[in-house]
Amino acid sequence: MQALTSVILAAFVGYVGAWYFNFVEGNFALLLFLATFVTGIYWLAERFYFLPQRERAAAALEAQVLQRKAELERQGLRTDGQDVEPLRRRVLAQPWWLDWTAGLFPVIAAVFLLRSFLFEPFKIPSGSMIPTLRVGDLILVNKYHYGLRLPVIHTRITEGARPQRGDVMVFRYPPKPSLDYIKRVVGLPGDEVAYLNKRLTINGQPVPRNALPDFFDDDAMRYFKQFGETAGGRRYSVLNDDGRRGGFSEQEIEDFPFRANCRYSADGVVCKVPEGHYFMMGDNRDNSQDSRYWGFVPDRNIVGKAFFVWMNFSSLKRIGSFE
Repeated sequence: MQALTSVILAAFVGYVGAWYFNFVEGNFALLLFLATFVTGIYWLAERFYFLPQRERAAAALEAQVLQRKAELERQGLRTDGQDVEPLRRRVLAQPWWLDWTAGLFPVIAAVFLLRSFLFEPFKIPSGSMIPTLRVGDLILVNKYHYGLRLPVIHTRITEGARPQRGDVMVFRYPPKPSLDYIKRVVGLPGDEVAYLNKRLTINGQPVPRNALPDFFDDDAMRYFKQFGETAGGRRYSVLNDDGRRGGFSEQEIEDFPFRANCRYSADGVVCKVPEGHYFMMGDNRDNSQDSRYWGFVPDRNIVGKAFFVWMNFSSLKRIGSFE
């Protein structure tokens, strides 16, 4: 078992190392599932096989020591009062290969269940959601709000709430599902979403917005136009860059499923959202690669609803809930 465990642990370490150095495309959900499964098998083996073996060996050792002591006393010999407890503890101690497997199972299982079905932490890597979310924000995502999904295979097992306009949602990036993206839901199934001349319209109705004071981006070291929008009963802020045009060129647009549902022009884009899909946009409207470029997000790609910044090491003022 020691040799087998060494091979298993080496395989895990090798996979993580190859992932870190970009030799393979990592899948943390799969890695965590396998770690939970493997350590769970060791935990069961420890509980029902290895631990009873050690307990029997410890009991036999204790009985042997007591028998030897009694025999010496019958012969009239003085015993040294040898303490059997240290020997018993040594026999009962887990070997290293169980300590690094069965011993870790409760912690790994707790993380797996928490991350898979309740809350998952993410780090914001880009500025596409400024001003709502900043680079370096550490956020929590509610995994059960839109319905529980099985890890790895992503099959939904409970209904949950349906995404609403204005939700900030984490999803698996359709062109590359191994990547997680975060954007705001602006279009629901059946909606006609138009973004023309940098104004958002849903089903022919302009989304209410009002001008706000210009926003200063510390990273870009410049000001951007800021507006307040209201969608789905939620009020949030968006940015526009006067230096960026609102239209699209064919070279900017990827080929994606239901591409025929969209019409592109020099003024922007108009898309009809297919059933079972959502249209996503970043709040930093002119600096966001979103559904305008790579298409619709299918329901099966939903990860969860983002709702809380739990840490930003550059600014503790960022901690709190957001819309």
